Amino acid sequence: SVRASHLLVKHSGSRRPSSWREARITRSKEEAIRILQGYRDQIVSGQARFEDLARQFSDCSSARNNGDLGVFGRGQMQKPFEDTAFGLQVGQLSGIIETESGVHIVLRTA
Repeated sequence: SVRASHLLVKHSGSRRPSSWREARITRSKEEAIRILQGYRDQIVSGQARFEDLARQFSDCSSARNNGDLGVFGRGQMQKPFEDTAFGLQVGQLSGIIETESGVHIVLRTA
């Protein structure tokens, strides 16, 4: 099993295009990717901490836990997400990945 956090940006094609931040999400997938790339750039450059951006901007309810999804094993998450989380080293941040939920960056924490 792994422990990971993520920052999710939903778009109009997401499985559930609404979140605690917005009742109706209308942005395009391309726009969501652009927004998320901006967050990733801030984290990688040291301008911002992953936890802070996830808490403020993630479209997942895990935002209240700084993006932390806790410990999970194989078969519990959507496949692209699972493959990414298990493929990272502890402390490593993923590139942008797509699932039915939207676009994410994943940080493996354990």
